[in-house]
Amino acid sequence: MLCITSPFSSLAPLQPTRRRHALSDRAAPPGIAGGGNVRLSVLSVQRVPRRPVPAKAKSKFATAAAVQEDKTMAASKDDVDHLPIYKLDPKLEKFKDHFSYRMKRYLDQKCAIEKNEGCLEEFSKGYLKFGINTNKDGTVYREWAPAAQEAQLIGDFNDWNGANHQMEKDKFGVWSIKIDHVKGKPAIPHNSRVKFRFRHGGVWVDRIPAWIRYATVDASKFGAPYDGVHWNPPASERYMFKHPRPSKPDAPCIYEAHVGMSGEKPAVSTYREFADNVLPRIRANNYNTVQLMAVMEHSYYASFGYHVTNFFAVSSRSGTPEDLKYLVDKAHSLGLRVLMDVVHSHASNNVTDGLNGYDVGQSTQESYFHTGDRGYHKLWDSRLFNYANWEVLRFLLSNLRYWMDEFMFDGFRFDGVTSMLYHHHGINVGFTGNYKEYFSLDTDVDAVVYMMLANHLMHSILPEATVVAEDVSGMPVLCRPVDEGGVGFDYRLAMAIPDRWIDYLKNKEDSEWSMGEIAHTLTNRRYTEKCVAYAESHDQSIVGDKTIAFLLMDKEMYTGMSDLQPASPTIDRGIALQKMIHFITMALGGDGYLNFMGNEFGHPEWIDFPREGNNWSYDKCRRQWSLVDTDHLRYKYMNVFDQAMNALDEEFSFLSSPKQIVSDMNEEKKVIVFERGDLVFVFNFHPKKTYDGYKVGCDLPGKYRVALDSDAFVFGGHGRVGHDVDHFTSPEGVPGVPETNFNNRPNSFKVLSPPRTCVAYYRVDEEAETTGAGKTSPEIIDVYATPLKTPTATTEACEERESTKDVSGKKGRKLGRQSSDKSTK
Repeated sequence: MLCITSPFSSLAPLQPTRRRHALSDRAAPPGIAGGGNVRLSVLSVQRVPRRPVPAKAKSKFATAAAVQEDKTMAASKDDVDHLPIYKLDPKLEKFKDHFSYRMKRYLDQKCAIEKNEGCLEEFSKGYLKFGINTNKDGTVYREWAPAAQEAQLIGDFNDWNGANHQMEKDKFGVWSIKIDHVKGKPAIPHNSRVKFRFRHGGVWVDRIPAWIRYATVDASKFGAPYDGVHWNPPASERYMFKHPRPSKPDAPCIYEAHVGMSGEKPAVSTYREFADNVLPRIRANNYNTVQLMAVMEHSYYASFGYHVTNFFAVSSRSGTPEDLKYLVDKAHSLGLRVLMDVVHSHASNNVTDGLNGYDVGQSTQESYFHTGDRGYHKLWDSRLFNYANWEVLRFLLSNLRYWMDEFMFDGFRFDGVTSMLYHHHGINVGFTGNYKEYFSLDTDVDAVVYMMLANHLMHSILPEATVVAEDVSGMPVLCRPVDEGGVGFDYRLAMAIPDRWIDYLKNKEDSEWSMGEIAHTLTNRRYTEKCVAYAESHDQSIVGDKTIAFLLMDKEMYTGMSDLQPASPTIDRGIALQKMIHFITMALGGDGYLNFMGNEFGHPEWIDFPREGNNWSYDKCRRQWSLVDTDHLRYKYMNVFDQAMNALDEEFSFLSSPKQIVSDMNEEKKVIVFERGDLVFVFNFHPKKTYDGYKVGCDLPGKYRVALDSDAFVFGGHGRVGHDVDHFTSPEGVPGVPETNFNNRPNSFKVLSPPRTCVAYYRVDEEAETTGAGKTSPEIIDVYATPLKTPTATTEACEERESTKDVSGKKGRKLGRQSSDKSTK
């Protein structure tokens, strides 16, 4: 058995590779000593007695010690040398100068905003002041363009002649014009085209307003630029939200989705089609959060939405702003929170229809972007923001506020955070976990301060907001609150995990898989900061790469994915490992879980957007829902198991539990055993061997039963594990002396573990079972094996599930509860 006792294991972290961004950053550093996700606050004059905080997760890789907490008041400039992060991680004290400097910069910027704009919350309402806004007195248009010498507003409303609509410039470089109503109606009609025309160096140029809320393109013209559209529908045409935001879950189970490619037809799907057809599927699979990609307007579809041209505009390919509101409201009606993939790390290099068009060679302080090399990302071919600029801060903070206020988004996934954190943007940098790599002159403090302001703002206006950082560097305290000295994100993505799986599936035989390496990759994180784990996201599905399902199952396998013919060894292996990889990633890899659209049922194709290289085909830019909806195909087995995974967390809340203990990594037998929350998990990766009477350690004594079994018939398995068998524990060693216990666990029980299976066991509440009180069986998990064939548009239809049938049609059998004579007490 491989036994690793130090958090600084000799196992080198796998170096993840970013497909789209082509970064070569390493995984997060090993877990540090720290007290879980306990909330600290910045020291002030008054102190209260210290008290210990419960420990976070434990494993053979990182043991979390108790942290002493100071419950104190909010941050002030006098507190910057006494930040709570130093108690959380004493190693950070070596970089006190860095943290003091950036905290002072943050407080100075925040105070300046409060002094000049009233407060950060008011400052972030810039969208009500800039751009085109109509009130009872008229229409007002404001644009920041300090380098312009003259400016006009032009559009359909004045036949594109701005002679009578000259704008005036104030001392801050803001141009403005007020246009009175005409016969009581706005002079600029709803849905009419508009542009900002300005003169620089004797040349007049036309640009889409920077704060435009809708932009469209003439689809009949190849390569046509987008036009700005004034979006101001009458009250009768505005979508009114009907449903409140769902409460924040203890752990996010995120369904990552791209609306445009969410349909079965080879075309761009709409927001309303996604709302009516896909959202019910997401809810039926027991996700609590949907994360939408490519919402902000981007002129190049194949950029996956990451080369944004118009930051306040809803992508017109899929519909109007009112259509997107319908989608978000529909999600809320189903109990789904909605996160938006926001791109503030860079902007499209487009000039005619992008924000870059406002850069006409002026100085950095008069532009949204840095000048020279600092303002250009050489790998992404895009422009980089000057986060120290006052109007850039207004623009980006207001952008977040706009999406939250106007569209009721519940939070964001910040793209490209690694690029923002460092001047080198992570390009050709391998992060090893040395703290000097994170806190040095390479750190872009301006960007860090912006993210601190952004996270403070979002959690101020919506305390239950969820904000996730896409960072591959593993910067410490990125996910600690701002007033502790952190950057303020709630979660970071555990980006090394999918790269480990791809490496194994591409380059290693099953016999070469290392249990210790797998467990190390999954637990190699900072336990004082929360992570969202995933086996594959959109990055693992784009052109040139393969999904896990594709790597597991070759083309021959896909043609044999029918129940009408016997399963081949390739099919068995593919389905079994697909379930195991997703389940162990969810159960051991973090504090939340993410899945990309279609991967829950093993979608056989990667993603290839329409482009010149594929003759602009939509063939692989869609999702084949018919595969999972067809009864005689085996895709349904993976989909139902996905439902069950999420339902298991709904019932037992293991994702949010601080208890995580890896007790067994048996390299010879290819078995991993761990505890997460109140559950015991047993994973047997061996391709052939069944272990009858396999001994597993556990914490609490008592009686254990199967909670979820990947080998159940309903999941396409062989039904070898008995679900009606009680597993009674035996004490191990001397109580309180871990070294005398079995795998450092005070109790143990024995199980049957077939090859390529994973089983979760729960401890029976025998008192409740005797009295009939409480929940005593996983039968209460509300997931059923009947495929969702025809998604409905109503909440009620989604919530009404057959409570008495499984796929065999027999009454009274719940998901994964098939009985078998084979088991071991």
